[in-house]
Amino acid sequence: MTNISESARPRLLIVYHTQSGNTGQLAEAVLRGAQTEAGVTTVIKRAFEATLEDLLNCQALLIGTPENFGYMSGAIKDFFDRTYYPAEGKTVALPYAIFVSAGNDGRGAVTQIERIATGYGWKAVAEALIVRQKITADDLHQAEELGAALAAGLALGIF
Repeated sequence: MTNISESARPRLLIVYHTQSGNTGQLAEAVLRGAQTEAGVTTVIKRAFEATLEDLLNCQALLIGTPENFGYMSGAIKDFFDRTYYPAEGKTVALPYAIFVSAGNDGRGAVTQIERIATGYGWKAVAEALIVRQKITADDLHQAEELGAALAAGLALGIF
């Protein structure tokens, strides 16, 4: 069996923000799930640390945010603000999915991210995972499954 060098493997980027630690728990679970796929390189970055190059060098994206006042976190918005125009036309059809830690509903954060993703021309490949209130073992399992599904789809060339 031939080993594919890490640079030749498709790259899954996880960009997230956490303040209370809840979204961080989900991000770590998403990462664990993604890492079960040997044919994919997974990179995880906090939103303020994620760069345009990170975005341009990935073949799929997972975005994690807490719900803040019915909206995404300012850090995720900052990531979009820093990358939107420089990436314009360069990430069209990028497969992506969203995970949200919500104290309330979570749909507002999802709606706003979806609106911005439409502007980039990205393609949603999974339903948003919204975890409301306290994070449970089942929530973490769902986050792992989300990461695994994106990584597997990327490795198989499904998206």
